[in-house]
Amino acid sequence: MIENRPFLNILAHLTLILGVAAVALPVWVAFVASTHPVSSLISGTVPLLPGPDLVKNYSRMLSSGVSTMGTPPVGLMMMNSLIMALAIAIGKIAISMTSAFAIVYFRFRFRMLAFWCIFITMMLPVEVRIVPTFKVVADLGMLNSYAGLSIPLIASATATFLFRQVFLTIPDELTEAARIDGAGPMKFFRDILLPLSRTNMAALFVILFIYGWNQYLWPLLITTDSSYYTIVAGIKRMADSVDGVPQWNLVMATAILAMLPPVLVVIFMQRLFVKGLVETEK
Repeated sequence: MIENRPFLNILAHLTLILGVAAVALPVWVAFVASTHPVSSLISGTVPLLPGPDLVKNYSRMLSSGVSTMGTPPVGLMMMNSLIMALAIAIGKIAISMTSAFAIVYFRFRFRMLAFWCIFITMMLPVEVRIVPTFKVVADLGMLNSYAGLSIPLIASATATFLFRQVFLTIPDELTEAARIDGAGPMKFFRDILLPLSRTNMAALFVILFIYGWNQYLWPLLITTDSSYYTIVAGIKRMADSVDGVPQWNLVMATAILAMLPPVLVVIFMQRLFVKGLVETEK
């Protein structure tokens, strides 16, 4: 029996409204700041209503950027971030699926030891291994390159663990039926495992795309050529202007533009994303 208590309904709605306001207010302030001239923000106070320079500020950042801040146009930085995020997401999914496939369906010595060695790497984030990773990338000549931006971040113990758990839920009868029909390992992987893992791949793609898009420390460390700046690292460089006071209206415009691709990915893949997180039966 579900009780209908008006007070609890009002409290729940107030909590939701406060939560939305806490999340949306900083975004609104950033958007408003991006529509004003820089003179309106020098005093340290931000207006709460949009200003007259919306088209001017956004078109300037998309077309030419701000040379005095040492950053290229936002379009180039967003393209770099897109390439990096796609390479990380697709690479992590491909490597994790094949490694989980090998661990679950192939019988070889030290199979579980290999899995636990992969799993333990979850305790070693990029920040812990940043110096040796940078040394390897520099020795391989991958500084200021898309390979240097993405390859060191492709391996994922979390994704391997996720696909291992998904593959363990697939009935043994399906594997036996495929073997009787003469399907080899790669045909079984391609025709059975991939379709059954579609929703999980979609959910993981959304998470990994946002993870790659929001990378800050690694791109900031290995890129010195402005043609390889990512959008997040570019915002940091714009905010650290050494020639004077940062042009916060342009910085906020860039921040708003940087939010759009992850939001669009979540919106367009929302159904598959939710289904991949809650689906438990195959």
